[in-house]
Amino acid sequence: MSTAIPVIPAMPAQPGGMRALTRAIRRRVSAIAAAPMLNPLVTREIWTGLRGGFPIDHDVVHLKAAIDWLVRAQDATPDGGIARGYSLVWHPEFETQGWQPNYPETTGYIVPTLYAASDLLRRPVLAARAELAARWEVDVQLASGAVRGGTMAAAPSPAIFNTGQVLFGWLAALARTGSTEFADAAHRAACFLMSQQEHDGTWRRGNSRFADSTATLYNARTAWALAEAGARLGKRAYLDAAEKALVAVAREQRQNGWLPQCCLNDPDRPLLHTLAYAIQGFVEGGRVLGNADLVWAGQRAARAIARLVNPDGFLPGRFASDWSGAASWSCLTGNAQMVNVWLRLHELTGGPAWLEPVPRVLEYIKATQNRETSDLGLRGGIKGAHPVTGAYGRLEVLSWATKFFADALMRHMRVAADAPPHDCLTLA
Repeated sequence: MSTAIPVIPAMPAQPGGMRALTRAIRRRVSAIAAAPMLNPLVTREIWTGLRGGFPIDHDVVHLKAAIDWLVRAQDATPDGGIARGYSLVWHPEFETQGWQPNYPETTGYIVPTLYAASDLLRRPVLAARAELAARWEVDVQLASGAVRGGTMAAAPSPAIFNTGQVLFGWLAALARTGSTEFADAAHRAACFLMSQQEHDGTWRRGNSRFADSTATLYNARTAWALAEAGARLGKRAYLDAAEKALVAVAREQRQNGWLPQCCLNDPDRPLLHTLAYAIQGFVEGGRVLGNADLVWAGQRAARAIARLVNPDGFLPGRFASDWSGAASWSCLTGNAQMVNVWLRLHELTGGPAWLEPVPRVLEYIKATQNRETSDLGLRGGIKGAHPVTGAYGRLEVLSWATKFFADALMRHMRVAADAPPHDCLTLA
């Protein structure tokens, strides 16, 4: 059950000195509203984590809960997009507690997840929701072909990474519906990506203003999206541009698999989340391009991380360049992404060693999923960090964390059943 948050009223026009005092008062009230220990919901999450977490069940039980959360995140917006997340306390950026504005980036790559879940769970309505989200993405695509950075509450500005992520959604919707609307949107996005690419293959222009624009090796995942567009739309130029981008990233990789300049805000101690983006870009982009060297680059990093999994499934949320942990909390998004990577490497190579860390990390994430609460913004979703006060997605349930967890569960179920990869999951 949600806890009431103090209302911070707008103030009438005042003289300069009074305005400064009013701003100071509002900041103080806002800080109090955001204090986790004043929120019983957060206190229960922390306490349950200390006691070992929530009950763990079969993959399909956790999957249904995660998908139901994504459905509610879509219903929380007015137009078919999917909410960025859910704030457990008052959020200073969005100035509210609860559901956040819809988010083009993650809505885009949630589309393939909804299609795959529709087939696996035999819920056709999920496919209809996926198409609705993909059409919304067409409606909000910028005239340049780019996808905007940030949520719909922010002023529009192009973002290379976000454009790549929404490409996945349009390609999945095109494969399912055959609609030229999605093909046209995908072509325009791919052309934007190519127009911003430097001669050396990197993207230094057009990066999101919401992240460090000098540390974007995670754009390897954007290159994978461009490769998929080339393969599925029959455009050699897209494939060539994607390979050029991935080779540029591979040139920066260290001998130990480390990837520098690969974080939203701390290049020296990157998030597992952004490292996993780059690793997945290598593995999947290399697969599409038939480039074994790129797949190997992903394997080197994926193997280094697999060796660091604790017996209880814990992985640090940040790493230093020698792969030592640089955070005491776990980035749940990155954990789920790495499960996806290891499962895909098993599917692609047949190597059983890739499966070794999967059960431990999946169980670790499962134990953080609250399927019991009456708060529908929390129930079934995956939080940014564990504990919930960790420094990534702090005190938030995140749409992308929930998406990657759902993908990991579906992949795990297919591997356990010795079933071939689902086409939509190859875009997830």
